[in-house]
Amino acid sequence: MGLIQKLRRTLRPAGKTAQAILRWKRFSFNDAPPVFGNSKPKSGSHLLLQILNGFTQIMPYRYVNADPIRTIKKDGGRRTMDSVAADLRVVPSGIIGWGYVEASPENVAVLCQPNRVNYFIYRDPRDMLVSQVFFATDMHGEHGMHEYYKSLPDFAARLNVAITGIDRDGLKMVSVKQRYEGVFQWLEQKHVMCIRFEDLINNRDITLNAMLDQVEKTGYRIPTPREKALSVLVDAINPKKSHTFRSGKTGGWRQHFNEEHKKLFKDVAGDLLVRLGYEQNNDW
Repeated sequence: MGLIQKLRRTLRPAGKTAQAILRWKRFSFNDAPPVFGNSKPKSGSHLLLQILNGFTQIMPYRYVNADPIRTIKKDGGRRTMDSVAADLRVVPSGIIGWGYVEASPENVAVLCQPNRVNYFIYRDPRDMLVSQVFFATDMHGEHGMHEYYKSLPDFAARLNVAITGIDRDGLKMVSVKQRYEGVFQWLEQKHVMCIRFEDLINNRDITLNAMLDQVEKTGYRIPTPREKALSVLVDAINPKKSHTFRSGKTGGWRQHFNEEHKKLFKDVAGDLLVRLGYEQNNDW
């Protein structure tokens, strides 16, 4: 990170807080409930982040945290469960947090309370895999799979590895079935609204209204009229502003999965898509 970027990152909280004070004409931001947005990587986290930024315009929050809270470190190592939970506990009042955290007992104990608002976004595993391969190969040179993916002859070979996972020569990536074990753990939690990426794209207004309802389930009443609030959130959504944006579409996997990929996916993942509700059976 360059000096200018570091300076901006340092000054950002003060600037955002000043904007919030002017917008809401207050110095205290303790009224609205704590909000945390969560995701698995390449499953719509930046779309969710844009919506959470929209929240700061319709409810008295200071700003959305610039950095995500992660279970996996950038070098691929795992943080301790206690350290992740500690980060969740210290998100300041009036600031919206987000990240990529697992449903560990420690995290659940912090987040899953009736006075908190939690969103977890997930995506069709097939689209997630395609997105992950493109991201690791073409958009993020520091990704742990970048060099290996580049060494493979084509996208089809990379997609095979994304489906099966890999554990050799110092490289370790779990299979698609193992990736989604964490999704099911969040789906089982109370006080967490689980959102399909596809619903935010294809059933946007219904899903955004449900997200606002989730806030008000805590007993807090959003001060912005619902029609205006919905309009603000719609305007906040702009996938092309995300540095990880590629297509922002659903069902793109059909352009990349050949018959061999489909068979391999079914062999590895079993009834994963049926359990998630993306298919009625395995005859896709």
